[in-house]
Amino acid sequence: MIALVLGASSQIGYYLLPLLQAEGIEVLALSRRPTRSAPTDVRWLQGALPALPLALPPLRYVFSAGPLDALAAWLPTAPLTPDARVLATSSMSAVSKQDAPVAAERALSMRLRTAEQALAQTCAQRGVGCTVLRPTLIYGVGRDRSLTPLARRAQRTRVFALPRGRGLRQPVHAGDVARALLAAALRAQPLDALLEFGGGERLSATQMFARVRASLPFATLGVPLPRALLALAALHPALRGPITRLDQDLIADNARAVAALGVTPRAFHPDARCWGL
Repeated sequence: MIALVLGASSQIGYYLLPLLQAEGIEVLALSRRPTRSAPTDVRWLQGALPALPLALPPLRYVFSAGPLDALAAWLPTAPLTPDARVLATSSMSAVSKQDAPVAAERALSMRLRTAEQALAQTCAQRGVGCTVLRPTLIYGVGRDRSLTPLARRAQRTRVFALPRGRGLRQPVHAGDVARALLAAALRAQPLDALLEFGGGERLSATQMFARVRASLPFATLGVPLPRALLALAALHPALRGPITRLDQDLIADNARAVAALGVTPRAFHPDARCWGL
């Protein structure tokens, strides 16, 4: 059995590769750039869809932790075995950013939903299984673009900004996403489904930021950000979306995923390793 892992140098790929090896699955790992923490016995391919660096053998599994629209565009001509399965990650941004105040975020939401539909149609036409997860905010090995930058900035400045937010958050560990993808691949029957997948705990945005600060291996000065300052910061296009969502719930309903896959994600209790520190 051969598995192609797209986005193999991502934080999901970091956990997925050794899981596949433990199952005795031969792994081809595709990444846009080389990785220094590659497991042994993994054949690395450097490149990006749709221009793969060489011809591929028939694939039993295609795991994707990369751009979903690139996967959807490549899959119609992918070399798949008759019993192949496609296991991919989308994002809860597909629904949470539909009505975002920033045009680029609305476009991302549309792009994700369009790719999800195209992927499902292609898999149905080719007769292969297709499971897509919509994770919430992913963390785990310091490769996310949401919480890790806060931790790294605090490392440099020893100051941790604490924006207040009533909206609920449900961060999900990359290792749990990887376990869920593997569980979908190894099911006796293929699971053709689009599943929400968040962490095992819901907490306010304020609590989430406080736990990131508490996980740091050095002392920081916590600086609460008043609402007036946040309102001014929201005038900046790059900050408008995240700030306007501080009081919105960004959560997932895990019931279907847990029932179908048997994977219960962990609560949000990060340590310094989650930020690469």
